[in-house]
Amino acid sequence: MEDLKIKLKIERMIVYGYSALRQFPKSEKHTLAAEIRQCMYELLRLVLTTNRRYHKKTTASAVDTELDVLRSLIRVSYELGFLPIRKYQIWSEHLYEIGCMIGGWLKWIGSNPPTPQVQAD
Repeated sequence: MEDLKIKLKIERMIVYGYSALRQFPKSEKHTLAAEIRQCMYELLRLVLTTNRRYHKKTTASAVDTELDVLRSLIRVSYELGFLPIRKYQIWSEHLYEIGCMIGGWLKWIGSNPPTPQVQAD
C-alpha cells in the first residue's frame, strides 16, 4: 500500500519538531515540549485512523482540531521565547502544508459521502 502523502509530511514534521524541541529549556522539556510531542503523535494517529475508516468525516474533523492545537502550542512556545524565529517559521511552514492537505481531504470527504452497501438476499 502506498503511503499517504499527508502521513509522510507529518512524519517529516515530527522529525523536524524533535530537533526544535531539543533546545527548549530544561524546565519545559517535560511539560510544554512533551505536550507538543504528544500532539504531533496524536495528529499522526488520527490521520492513520481516518484513512482506515469507512465514515471519515468525524475523525477528519478531529485531525483538523488536533492540528489547531499543535499550531497553538508551537505559537505559545515561540511567544515564550523557547523557539527562535527561524525554527518557528520552518515549523509553521510544515504546519501550513499539512493544513492545506487536511483542508483538501475534508473537502473531498464532504463531496464524496460513502454510499450505503446493500446486501443481496
